[in-house]
Amino acid sequence: MANLVDKINAKHVRKDIPEFRVGDTVKVDVWINEGKKSRIQSFEGLVIDINGGSVSKTFSVRKKSSGIGVVRIFPVNAPTIDKITVVRKGKVRRANLNFIKNMRKDYKVKERN
Repeated sequence: MANLVDKINAKHVRKDIPEFRVGDTVKVDVWINEGKKSRIQSFEGLVIDINGGSVSKTFSVRKKSSGIGVVRIFPVNAPTIDKITVVRKGKVRRANLNFIKNMRKDYKVKERN
């Protein structure tokens, strides 16, 4: 039974997603539907956590917009995501950077090679 579930999940996993980790700055292009029109909107920010695996994998991206922190959770394998590009690779020591949500100052991330 588990083997059958793995085969079905493998069909829905996207292959065009680049490898990224917590601490990386990514730009996510998302399809937005407004009435009968659809457009692509980009959301660029710091990846603060990655949850799940396989089909149900999600990641949270945080950005500052007009001085206010905005966190958005994206499912990796969703058809609404057009593409993900890694802008900058960051070096962090934690698996989740959720403490950034409560910080007043900007969090600086060192760059990795």
